[in-house]
Amino acid sequence: MKAVVWHGKEDVRVDNVPDPIIQEPTDAIVRITSTAICGSDLHLYSKLYPVMREGDIIGHEPMGVVEEVGREVEHISPGDRVVVPFNISCGRCYFCNQQLYSQCATTRYRGKLAENSNLLGRGRGASLFGYTHLYGAVPGSQAEYLRVPQAHFGPIKVPEGPPDERFLYLSDVLPTAWQAVVYADVPQGGTLGIWGLGPIGQMCSRIAYHLGVGRVIGVDGVPERLSLASKYGVETIDLSAVDDVKELVLEMTDGRGVDAAIDAVGMEASGSLVSSILQTTKVQLDRTNALRECMSSIRRGGTLSISGVYAGPVQMFPLGDLFDMQVQVRMGQANVRSWTDDILRVLGDEDPLGTEDLATHYMALEDAPFGYEIFQKKQDGAIKIVLRP
Repeated sequence: MKAVVWHGKEDVRVDNVPDPIIQEPTDAIVRITSTAICGSDLHLYSKLYPVMREGDIIGHEPMGVVEEVGREVEHISPGDRVVVPFNISCGRCYFCNQQLYSQCATTRYRGKLAENSNLLGRGRGASLFGYTHLYGAVPGSQAEYLRVPQAHFGPIKVPEGPPDERFLYLSDVLPTAWQAVVYADVPQGGTLGIWGLGPIGQMCSRIAYHLGVGRVIGVDGVPERLSLASKYGVETIDLSAVDDVKELVLEMTDGRGVDAAIDAVGMEASGSLVSSILQTTKVQLDRTNALRECMSSIRRGGTLSISGVYAGPVQMFPLGDLFDMQVQVRMGQANVRSWTDDILRVLGDEDPLGTEDLATHYMALEDAPFGYEIFQKKQDGAIKIVLRP
């Protein structure tokens, strides 16, 4: 089969690789019909290369048709149309019983690399498709076929009829955004600030309005992202045209700040010159400009929700200021299956979240290297790229 394979920093290629096979009774094989490039994949493309290996298949946002199932897989059958969550969860362990599927004890990789990469000495969470040797080195979904471990629980059966785009984002974007909004805990009619209007930020804004948030302020510097968010009622702030985002947010909120802020940027933030130097010299592993703007723009007693991925320690973290302001902080990988039933009910027969309006580019699998390039460089209006094997 053909698959998108990592060969080095900013070097992905479409190679011929062996077809996956059933290895465990809880496995399934899915023929991929759509799979997306995630902003987190750009971390692998240009930042997290030390924990990648040449030959790794990447990708973690798939859907397709079941081809084969192991003998312990009963809720899906060959021919079913399914979405596959990006985190691999057993549905049976202590953490899965707490609906903390991103912390699944069964699929956590416990190798030395994962243990040593955690400054608290606690290793990493559940295995992820196509996402480094820290998270199990499980072959990813940007391929013609995918072996799905723990398929007795993970895959989500979806109805026939609507196009793939209606359901594809159940794999990551929609549950990640839904969790970010729930964690933000905005009062009914309150104001939510969103830093980063990529796919997650776009869906955070639409979900927030759906769940009763009164006002959304979105911060980004890419014209196409700002335009798309404005279409869905977001009051946008263009980073390239504003000297002090915090002061503008305070002005827009009667001096109080937003009730909650979502950092949907993570370590991909462009940041300041100082942040770039710190990151390059390894004094600080992640840029934190968006995170600091979020924190400084929240009202006292508000909430900070972090969905953007951070990999390393953050120096001069203003813990004392957050304590003084009584700001609550919630974060983490999305517990996908905690939210998918609710989201499926919303999708229904219509598309109130505009899922079919998110992708800007559809490409053949063979064009994935070009897709990565324009997505990373924010060229050609790229907001979301869907690959069709």
